[in-house]
Amino acid sequence: MDLAHERYEELEKHIRQTCPSADTERIRAAFEYADQHHGPQLRKSGEPYIIHPIAVAEIIVELELDQDSIIAALLHDCIEDTDSTHEDIARLFSPAVADLVEGVTKLTRMQYTSREDEQMENLRKMFMAMAKDVRVILIKLCDRLHNMRTLQYQSTAKQKEKALETMEVYAPIAHRLGMQKLKWELEDLALCYLDPIGFHDVEQALRDLTTENSEFLERMQGQIEERLNEEGLNCKVYGRLKHIYSIYRKMYAQNKTIKEIFDIYAFRVMVDDIPACYNVLGCIHDMFKPVLGRFKDYIGTPKPNGYQSLHTTVVGREAIPFEVQIRTWQMHQTAEYGVAAHWKYKQGMANQKLGTEQDFEWVRKLLESQQDTDPDEFVHSLRVDMFADEVFVFTPNGDVKSLPANATPIDFAYSIHSAVGNSMTGARVNGRIVTFETPLKNGDIVEIITSKNAHGPSRDWMKICKSNEARNKIRQWYKKERREENIATGRAMFETELKHMGLSLSSITATSELLDTLLRRVRFGSLDELYAAIGYGGMSAVKAVGRIKEELTRLGRLERQRAEQEAMRTAASAGETIYPAAGKGIPKARHSENGIIVEGIDNCMVKFSKCCTPVPGDPVVGFITKGYGVSIHRQDCPNAEPARRKPEEQGRWVKVAWAVSEDAHFRTSLEISAKDRDGLALDVAMALSAQKVRLNNISARSQPDGYAIVNLELAVRDQKELTGVINKLSQISGVFLVRRAGG
Repeated sequence: MDLAHERYEELEKHIRQTCPSADTERIRAAFEYADQHHGPQLRKSGEPYIIHPIAVAEIIVELELDQDSIIAALLHDCIEDTDSTHEDIARLFSPAVADLVEGVTKLTRMQYTSREDEQMENLRKMFMAMAKDVRVILIKLCDRLHNMRTLQYQSTAKQKEKALETMEVYAPIAHRLGMQKLKWELEDLALCYLDPIGFHDVEQALRDLTTENSEFLERMQGQIEERLNEEGLNCKVYGRLKHIYSIYRKMYAQNKTIKEIFDIYAFRVMVDDIPACYNVLGCIHDMFKPVLGRFKDYIGTPKPNGYQSLHTTVVGREAIPFEVQIRTWQMHQTAEYGVAAHWKYKQGMANQKLGTEQDFEWVRKLLESQQDTDPDEFVHSLRVDMFADEVFVFTPNGDVKSLPANATPIDFAYSIHSAVGNSMTGARVNGRIVTFETPLKNGDIVEIITSKNAHGPSRDWMKICKSNEARNKIRQWYKKERREENIATGRAMFETELKHMGLSLSSITATSELLDTLLRRVRFGSLDELYAAIGYGGMSAVKAVGRIKEELTRLGRLERQRAEQEAMRTAASAGETIYPAAGKGIPKARHSENGIIVEGIDNCMVKFSKCCTPVPGDPVVGFITKGYGVSIHRQDCPNAEPARRKPEEQGRWVKVAWAVSEDAHFRTSLEISAKDRDGLALDVAMALSAQKVRLNNISARSQPDGYAIVNLELAVRDQKELTGVINKLSQISGVFLVRRAGG
């Protein structure tokens, strides 16, 4: 039995233990389908690719989700990485499973102007799918968790990129869904790659503390259990050390040593019901001295993610502070697994989906408030909205509102309704009139004063408020109600920034073709639309002008290349690209404009042969042509090898060497032989896009025997990058050979 089938048998055994009623035949069919379609694909670790979907399904089983979630986990990469389609999965398994797989699938089949655009659209798509069915985000989180567990096989750059994205996006999502256990593991894994020295320092310090104070943990646990048993309370008590990232964040944010942090040690007490929680609290405060200001009642006022518990920090006779968390068994399940635990309770309810419930209204609010947000701001505000410290305040009717720390009456007003914020003229906190800048505190009772004659929000409010919800609602009001004012304001800001960057408005409006190209770069249809967006805050003038300048630089570079090609057109041989020589004399520096140093020849032209398309890293030789400079070939080029044997040509072969700058790119050609199928060329293009390689030309032709040939012309930096491209293309379903031209 191979590794994949061994892992699947373990998975099925786990399923039978946790979900005896599951249809294991249907789940096995999903495994076999995924195994067949992923075929020979391998992970960076060298394992068969199917091991990853099995591992994701194992985490789903640990969360005790339903069989559709398990099946979708096994299939979650089929649409993205194989020739499988939504229709295929819907037909073979169910439309619900197909929707889950589609929801998890990234938007790999679209092109974006920047990494931020791609990330924003992927997140928006994921949240839209989540609003319909929360299992989408659960599968995605499990997928990310396993990828983080196996991140050691990726390059250092990829490790940093994935770890940062996990810390900024996926850990906050897990936090917002109340999935603390998963969130902690994601944070610790991400920190290990973002700051490995800091991670290992904290890890070692915690290990030393565990050795030093293991008796303390056991003794405190025993004392608490003994007292609660005397009180007749049915309970379970256990002690632990906080996870690495939470300690790391406090140490570095507060500039403290590990021994100066209050809540490294924590004890959890689980009881049967809520009255018992408060009885336990009384016992704990009777046994130990409570630390003032360190008591929090999340049972009476739950966190927005559904978390409930009593928290108190106390000091024992050893003068070591420790935290005690008191909760019911159901609260504990929700604290560990969050929405996953909540979903289990709801799945038996007919014709109901968790995404339609009030508990997840925040998902729709997030989507609505971010409709016209710039990509950078979207990702930033997502992190702030889901991970910020919170303050709990009350309406005059006693309803609780959760707002970001240091929130103002403006934030409170917009949390009630856009109309309340837009018509606000004043505010009372605890019965007293306050300014709009007043920070709210836990327990404040806030009342908003409104007027029908209000002129709408002030632009200054966006600088005062702390919540992205309020800021975006103000922005939406200005977008709708003050278009002409926005255009005027935006134009002034835009022109000021143009001058700052050394540009003029006439330089970007010289021709309608140029203007259209520049507007596409900033994703607007006209200058007025761009001005309006800058005016209401949807796009910053600095960012807009920065992108336009980048595009002008790129267009200027292209224009210079065209001019050079035209000037040398008469000197170029058919099908070959010719570059001007670096200058007179033998180059002494290890850099050259054309990427090649020719030994012993002054003032020559250099051309790269089309028959073998050499790139940096290839062993190369030079051949002095008659009237066309030096032609550069790979040493193993089939055209060059016979010519080198001719005695009369010996004197025309010269030594050459690569001297390439980091940003230089070289054209080369590849030929792919594959089984003919629909979507082959598209999969090839997507694979190149994933590798961030520029594709200059692609052509495909079917063969009579059911196979196809795909020819590519692309630009790469060197042989190492080209090897990575070849390996990526070799993993595409149906591809059996990828070779270089002339190879």
